Amino acid sequence: MFQLAVVWHWWIGVFLAAGAVLTIIAVVAGYLAKVENPRYPKR
Repeated sequence: MFQLAVVWHWWIGVFLAAGAVLTIIAVVAGYLAKVENPRYPKR
C-alpha cells in the first residue's frame, strides 16, 4: 500500500509542475500580447 502512495504523489507532482510551467508561459505570452504588442504597431 505504501508503494502506491509514493507513485500517486509522484504523479501529482508531475501534473503540478506541468501546470506551473504552462501558467508561466501563459503569463509571459499574455504580457507580450497586451503590453509589448501595442508599443510596436504593425505598418
